Amino acid sequence: MTLRILLADDQAMVRAGFRLILEREPDFEIVGEAEDGKRAVELAQQLRPDVTLMDIRMPLMDGLAATRVLAGQGVAHPLRVLIVTTFDLDELVHEALRSGARGFLLKDAGPRLLVEAVHAAANGESLVSPSITTRLLAHFSTTSGHVRSPRPALTDRELDAVKAVARGRTNAEISAELMISLSTVKSHLASVQRKIAARNRTEIAVWAWEYGLMR
Repeated sequence: MTLRILLADDQAMVRAGFRLILEREPDFEIVGEAEDGKRAVELAQQLRPDVTLMDIRMPLMDGLAATRVLAGQGVAHPLRVLIVTTFDLDELVHEALRSGARGFLLKDAGPRLLVEAVHAAANGESLVSPSITTRLLAHFSTTSGHVRSPRPALTDRELDAVKAVARGRTNAEISAELMISLSTVKSHLASVQRKIAARNRTEIAVWAWEYGLMR
């Protein structure tokens, strides 16, 4: 199945570089480009791509605001947004995850991780680079001013699955790690999403760090 991708970045050279890398993949198709956040929203709503690569710093509407419009709370049919940014330990990245982004990647991560990131976002997988996401989420679990409600009761197995997601594991890796079937992993994560009101794996990961489960 061909994955339809929208590129949103205010730098034409960056978009050209992404296009060059992604169009080498036989199952990728670039369906549009946007030079600002407002145009990114318009094109994404019109074209309904499988994945939108979204920069944070853009004119007219920044990537965070655009992500909230496309994938934030209350969006009836949210799109899959992957933030691709130059920022590392920056509160904007944390906010991107809370705005509905399926994950993020640093721009200097390289072609292989960019391709993996698109596949991961399309498949609803968690954060692409565990080394980066662990550092970011750990940082913001202690610096975020987010007010936490009482933690919902999760079973031991659900907690194990949550911690694995927060470490960036895929369903297949969780299945092997916990020695349970893939369907059981999916069942645990679906139950967790209901209990903590998370819409996707990224929000599960953020929740795990904010509640101190990874310290």
